[in-house]
Amino acid sequence: MDMRITRDGTWFYMGSPIGRKKLVELFSTVLRRDEDDEFYLVTPVEKLRIRVDDAPFVAVEVDCVNPGENQELLFRTNVGDVIKADGEHPVRVVTDLKTQEPSPYVLIRDRLEALIARPVFYELVERAQERNHDGITELGLYSCGEFFSLGKL
Repeated sequence: MDMRITRDGTWFYMGSPIGRKKLVELFSTVLRRDEDDEFYLVTPVEKLRIRVDDAPFVAVEVDCVNPGENQELLFRTNVGDVIKADGEHPVRVVTDLKTQEPSPYVLIRDRLEALIARPVFYELVERAQERNHDGITELGLYSCGEFFSLGKL
């Protein structure tokens, strides 16, 4: 199927962006990532492979509930999912070896991640705190009792 999700979370069908948000939200509910690391839209009668440039979703907003030691970070995606960062929905940062540019992600469900949008990532960095772990100083955040590293200092 000629369907593609770009890095900014835009869904395309046959080279044209899908402009109906409700249709994209519907497609997102049947999106799967199988063990072959390919992405599929799966219904009871069809399984169609689609292309995903990076992550299929984008975390466009973060809300911090109960700031401090017991804080919870709630992420909202471009398709309306709201996920609490915790042990089952970790935040991770991948650094490009050539450019040293970070790409932060949060796990949404079943091997499907959201790329954390740059403004949201900057907000996380502003809230971050330093932690020394095994002689290495990290910058990161707590959510639901879990520490999520944003990078080493």
